Amino acid sequence: MSVRVDGRTELIALIGHPTHTVKSPMIYNPYFESAGINALVMPMGCRPEHFAALMRSLFALENLRGALITMPHKVATLALLDEASVAVKVAGACNAVRRTGDGRLVGDMFDGEGFVRGVRRKGLPLAGASALVVGSGGVGCAIAASLAGAGVATLALFDANAASAQALAERLRQHHPALRVSVGHRDPQGFDLVVNATPLGMNAGDPLPLDVERLSPHTLVGEVVMKAEMTPLLQAARARGCPVQIGTDMLFEQIPAYLAFFGLPTTTAEALRASAQLSY
Repeated sequence: MSVRVDGRTELIALIGHPTHTVKSPMIYNPYFESAGINALVMPMGCRPEHFAALMRSLFALENLRGALITMPHKVATLALLDEASVAVKVAGACNAVRRTGDGRLVGDMFDGEGFVRGVRRKGLPLAGASALVVGSGGVGCAIAASLAGAGVATLALFDANAASAQALAERLRQHHPALRVSVGHRDPQGFDLVVNATPLGMNAGDPLPLDVERLSPHTLVGEVVMKAEMTPLLQAARARGCPVQIGTDMLFEQIPAYLAFFGLPTTTAEALRASAQLSY
């Protein structure tokens, strides 16, 4: 891939720590090249203690179109925003920031939307469904919020930090009073959808995020980890006969919404897949 960079190139910062597993540049940048868009997504590794200062500095750049926010900064971003979408408020996290003409920072959250769109493409009706989301960090909160918005009837939440799961449950109950929310267990038996929204699976030797022996064969198992296409969890779920959703499915499905948010020409998930140059 050859990417044009000149004095008119607009940048989208991809901020996280670490960044060695991110896949977005291998999707965005080939699309920009194929569509003749003079823009570039650039990974920027930033430790949490330097994040606020980096954001202030980056948004002083005239050719910065915006920022994509990934782990571990999605929650910390809220304190830096002047305006946040409803999705951000419910999720308690943000993964996209742009600057308005008058200099305000506006944030939105697309992880959940991308995940839900992927699930629907696989034929799982979400209205009235039951779901378990393991992990109540930025991406887990976003997915839970979007599942609630899609009409699931029952949502179980689990996080090693029980307070995080409880806080998410309270926000969900506030905005979705008809939703049945439970907290504190990760037994996957009987759910229509089970989601790993933790980092488990990024590193060799990580334990599985849940007991795969308790999975029902009809359960769709979704993943957010993108270091490998088939993570140990997805391999184990598929061995039990479960349909699966790989981590990058969420990414492809949310990118068209990101592009519109940044004011760039948008496209379809299919077109993005055709031009992508993913490697693992």
